Amino acid sequence: MMDWTDRHCRFFHRLLSRRARLYTEMVTTGALLHGDVPRHLRYNAEEHPLALQLGGSEPAELAQCARLGEQWGYDEINLNCGCPSERVQRGAFGACLMAEPALVADCIKAMLDAVALPVSVKHRIGIDRTDNYAFVRDFVGALHLAGCRTFIVHARNAWLRGLSPKQNRELPPLRYAMVHQLKADFPDCTIVLNGGISNSEQVQAQLQQLDGVMLGREAYHRPWWLSDWDVQFFGETPMARSREQVEAQMVDYMLRQSQQHGTTWYPIARHMLGLRQGLPGARRWRQVWSDHRLKGQDPREVMALAHGAQLALA
Repeated sequence: MMDWTDRHCRFFHRLLSRRARLYTEMVTTGALLHGDVPRHLRYNAEEHPLALQLGGSEPAELAQCARLGEQWGYDEINLNCGCPSERVQRGAFGACLMAEPALVADCIKAMLDAVALPVSVKHRIGIDRTDNYAFVRDFVGALHLAGCRTFIVHARNAWLRGLSPKQNRELPPLRYAMVHQLKADFPDCTIVLNGGISNSEQVQAQLQQLDGVMLGREAYHRPWWLSDWDVQFFGETPMARSREQVEAQMVDYMLRQSQQHGTTWYPIARHMLGLRQGLPGARRWRQVWSDHRLKGQDPREVMALAHGAQLALA
C-alpha cells in the first residue's frame, strides 16, 4: 500500500507475526532505475520473508529491477496489476495492464529469466464493466504459460474511470466465487485472495478453498490482530509479548533509526497508532504518539507521556 507499508511499518508488523509474508509498497521501475536505490530498497533484516512489489510495464526495465531486488536479498518479486489510480495509469502500469495480457506475460518471462526468485502478480478479477469470468481466466492463463505460479487476486473489478481508488475499495461488489474458480482451473498455482476480509473466521473459511489470504488496511488499522496469526494459521506457539512490550521494542527501533539514519520517531510511530485500539485510554495514547510538537523529544519520554496521557493532556 503506497505510503503505508514502508520499512518502519513492516518492522512493526514483524514484531506481531513471525510467519506472515510482508510486501513492500509499490516501487516503480523509474524510481529504481533513475532514483535513489537504497532509499527504495533498504529494509530491516527482521522483515523476512519479504516481497518486493514493482510497478512497470517494460519487460527489460522490470527484469533489471528484479535483479536489483534479488541483489538486495528480497524473497519474491511481485508485479502490481491491480492499482486503479489515474496517476498509475498515466505510467501505463497497474490495473490497466490487465487489458494487455501478452505484454504482462512478456514482463513475467523477462523477470523469471533474470532472477532465481519466484515472481508473482497481484491483480483484479476484471476492469471497468468487464465482469465475465473468461476475462480473468484468460489473463491468468497467459501468465501461467509464461511461468507465473502465484496470483494474488483482489476479488473486485478495478474501475479505471468514474471511481476514486478509495471508492474502488468498496465498489463494485466482491466476487469470491471467481477466485475460487481460478483455483479450480489452475490447481498447480498458488491462489491468494485479497479484499474484504476483516476477521479470522473469514480467513479460515477462505483457506478451505484457497492457498492464502492477503490483508491490507484492516490489518494496518487493527495490528494486534496479527499477534494471533502464527497460532491460528501456522500452528506455532504464541509469542509471549504484550502490547506494552511491542511498543517498547518500537521505541528501541526508533532510537536505532535516529542513531543510524537521523530519522525522528514521528514518521515511525504513525504505523503503530492502532496498537491499543479498543482499550481504555487508547484515544489519548494515540494523541501523544501523533503529536508533532513532541518530535524533538526522546521517544522514551514520549512513551512515558503516552502512558500518563490522561493526566498530562487533561
